[in-house]
Parts: sequence; C-alpha cells; structure tokens
Amino acid sequence: MRYPKFILLIVASLMMFVACTPSREQMTNQAINDVMNEFQAVGISAAVVKDGKIVYNQSFGYKNLETKTPLANDDIMRIASISKSFTATSLLQLVDKGILSLDDDVSNLIGFQIRNPHHPEIPITLRMVLSHTASIRDKEDYFTLDHLNPAVYGDCVESYFEYKPGEGYNYSNMGLNLAGTILEKVSGVRFDDYVRTNVIHKLGLYGGHNIDSLDANRFAIIYANRDGEYVESTGAYKSRSEDMPNYVFGYSSPIFSPTGGVKISAHDLAIYMMMHMNGGEYNGIRIISEESAKAMQTPVWMVQKEGDEQYALCLREFIDFVDDEKYNVPGSYPIGHTGGAYGLNSIMIWSPADGWGIVAMTNGFKAVKGKNFLQCLTNAIYEACIKE
Repeated sequence: MRYPKFILLIVASLMMFVACTPSREQMTNQAINDVMNEFQAVGISAAVVKDGKIVYNQSFGYKNLETKTPLANDDIMRIASISKSFTATSLLQLVDKGILSLDDDVSNLIGFQIRNPHHPEIPITLRMVLSHTASIRDKEDYFTLDHLNPAVYGDCVESYFEYKPGEGYNYSNMGLNLAGTILEKVSGVRFDDYVRTNVIHKLGLYGGHNIDSLDANRFAIIYANRDGEYVESTGAYKSRSEDMPNYVFGYSSPIFSPTGGVKISAHDLAIYMMMHMNGGEYNGIRIISEESAKAMQTPVWMVQKEGDEQYALCLREFIDFVDDEKYNVPGSYPIGHTGGAYGLNSIMIWSPADGWGIVAMTNGFKAVKGKNFLQCLTNAIYEACIKE
C-alpha cells in the first residue's frame, strides 16, 4: 500500500519532533547542571519519587575534588538535620509499642531532672523536644548532655529560653541529641545500633550514624567554602572510636549526633521518604504506625513570628518554598526537612496531596547573593521532572 507524500511528510515531521523533544530525564539533568554551574557546586545527587516509585536518580560532579572522582548514585553523604527524623521515627516505634508516650516527662526518661529554671513547675515532654518547643537553647557544644545536667551545671539557666515550655519555638540541636539519648536509655540498645537495625536496615538501606560501621570508600567528601576556596571538612566524617572506651550508656549518645549524623545515599533516602509518604510503611514493611506517621507530619507549632517554622515532630511544612501557587496554601504545603552542616546541604520534601517527592544533596557549593541553594535546586527539579 502506497501513502500520499503529504502523509509521509507529516509522519516524518512527527518522528523528528519526538526525537528532538527532550525527555523528562534530559530536562532534569540540564536543570540540575544549571544549578550546579550557578552555585559552582562540587557535586549533587538527586532522586525523584512519583506515584510510589523512584522515577529519577542521578549524580553530578565530584565526590573528591582532588582526585576528580565522579560522584555516583550509591555514594553516601552526611545529610545533617534530616537525621532528626530518623531519631523521631525510632522513638515513635517505642510509642507504638507502648514503651513510652510523647507526653512523658523527659526527666523520667533520661534519669535526671530536665527543667527550665525559669519555669521549674512545668514538665518538659518528649513531644516538646521533638517539635523544638521545649525552650531548650543550643549551647556551642551540644554533643554532650552536660549543659542540661544539674549535677554538672547546677540550674543550667543558660541552656534555656525564658518562655514557658510549649509556648515558644526555637530550633534546638541539643534537644534532639537529648532525644537520641532517651532512645538509647529506654530501648536498651546503643543509639546508632538501634536506628541502623530498626529503621535503616529494616528498609533494606545502607547507611547509619557510626562512621566505623560504614565503608569509607563510599563517602562523598564534604567541602566548606572559605574565602572562595573549597576546603575539606574532616569533621563531617569523624570516627568516634577513641571515645568508645569512655562511652557511658544512656548519656554519651550525642557523640553519634542524633541531631545530624546520618550518612546515606539520595536513592536510599528517597526510599526512607516513601515510607513516610505511605503512612509509615514501604514495600510491605511497616516501620511506624499510621497514627505515628500522621503525628510526625502534623504541625505542633504554627508560624507566629519571623523565624518560626510550621514544625511537627522532626518534620516541617514548607511555606512559600515551591514556586507553584497550589503548594502555598494551608492544607497543601509540602512536608519534609532540610539539612546543612560542614558545607553540605540536603533536602527531603514531598507533597502528601499529589504523591511526588524530591531528595537532593550537595557536598559543597558557593553562595549566590539573594538566592537559597536548596530552594533553587528543588524548584529546578520540580519544574523539569514533576510539574505537568
């Protein structure tokens, strides 16, 4: 059968159009490369989730600037404060088992008095600690609980704000290191081992808090930007082996940084994210109950003043973050967390309403005046890979 020439021309034109139209993957690759170039990033690893599966996972740049070793999808990176959600998830497992309650007085859980000296009559609860409403103030060294321990610092007045516990919001790394120690004390399992066994490995993922339990060849080196030059941040992957002989069970947990110490790949973090997106369960494996998953995602603190966040239990709502009006109205805010330390930046963000999620991390970037790196990267990925 012979076709008229004009039909053959139309078919040829359509085939050429399809061939020349960039795919979602190509568009996303280009979008991330554009952000990398603008911020002169060392490396970026990203994963995108849609409809319950990972639809995109790519890495760009270097894991080691000196050797020019490319960053790979299975390389792992410290994710900083996204780690807080791992600590909260682990504690919610104990809540699910009835071992503790979010409204327990943390003094009873940790074994010494945790009280704001300005309001000694008000118990500080686990819910307050996980939502940063406990009135606990960060000290410069929050890798020890000494600053909260009356046996060491008396009334510990400098470790607290003056407002009543539960009636104010201030982000507290000290508070989450306290929470991680409570996990160790109550579970009877060392903090890093508990999270690795009951959350990370249970989901079939690779990662953890303890450097000495991980393959150092998979670490993406973290770089801080100092006066326009990249300098390796050796503290990002510091071994705690020298501290272990003096480790005090139920007190020394902060050395593993429950507040920011997880090392994991973007791919595996995306799977962890999907567990939260799916109400505490992934691929038939339940990590926490639906009730606990909902509690982690329901804000305890609503924005009341500049600097506040809409904060739940180690997860937050993102307001005016995604450049799409549909996600900037109450009831439609994306949920997740960000992380930043030593020069790295990371984000885990998803839409409960529409079932998409983004994980992205960098091991070093240079600031651009007036721009937020994570916001620029997230929106670039959203526009290229998700937005219809």
